[in-house]
Amino acid sequence: MTVRFDPIQEAKQKAALEAVKHVKDGFIVGLGSGSTAAFAIVALGERVKTEKLHVMGIPTSYQAFLLAVNCGIPITTLDEHPEIDVTIDGADQITPELNLIKGMGAAMAREKIVAAASKLNVIIGDEKKKVRLLGENNQVVPIEVLPFAISLTRKKIVAVGGKPILREGKGKLGPVITDNGNAILDSYFGEIANPAQLAIEVKMIPGVVETGFFIGLTDIAYIATVNAINKIEKVSLSRL
Repeated sequence: MTVRFDPIQEAKQKAALEAVKHVKDGFIVGLGSGSTAAFAIVALGERVKTEKLHVMGIPTSYQAFLLAVNCGIPITTLDEHPEIDVTIDGADQITPELNLIKGMGAAMAREKIVAAASKLNVIIGDEKKKVRLLGENNQVVPIEVLPFAISLTRKKIVAVGGKPILREGKGKLGPVITDNGNAILDSYFGEIANPAQLAIEVKMIPGVVETGFFIGLTDIAYIATVNAINKIEKVSLSRL
């Protein structure tokens, strides 16, 4: 059953349908987090139901776990299946080189672990997520940090050119806490000419658990517009 959304949401739903075509019977599937990735989980659940597809999912957040269970997707873990056939996820920004910023849903640490364990990584997003350079349009880079190290980490991020702000919860007092029990510093760097280098610099800061930079991990992106689904592939893609 197709749920009706506004035009861009409908387009993202169509992109999700394209993405889940990469899933085959017997696959282990990484399940991304966030509102866009949720379309893919729902679409995969429909395939499980209608095609009797035998797959197992590894969710990257509690939110993804609950949605997968509700959609009838059997769940497994990285301990049981350390190699994942395909992961489908969303992104906050996507460059033509398939570098990403992720983490507005506060799940980037687990998302990156699952992506690193995957043979194929597929990203879905709408046309507003496609940019020339990461950091355009005042996009922040989410950085997951140990609560003990927030003050130090904030100063070190400033030293490498960032403007970090502790992400506060909505509807409650205090910071957002990740599934790993950590805090998020949303850090603005402006337009980032060399994200690979900056990602290394930030990751080396004591107290940083993970960054929202996803560099060189994506194989395919489906970019949804109102009228079409555009596919971007890694230049030397060999993991199809």
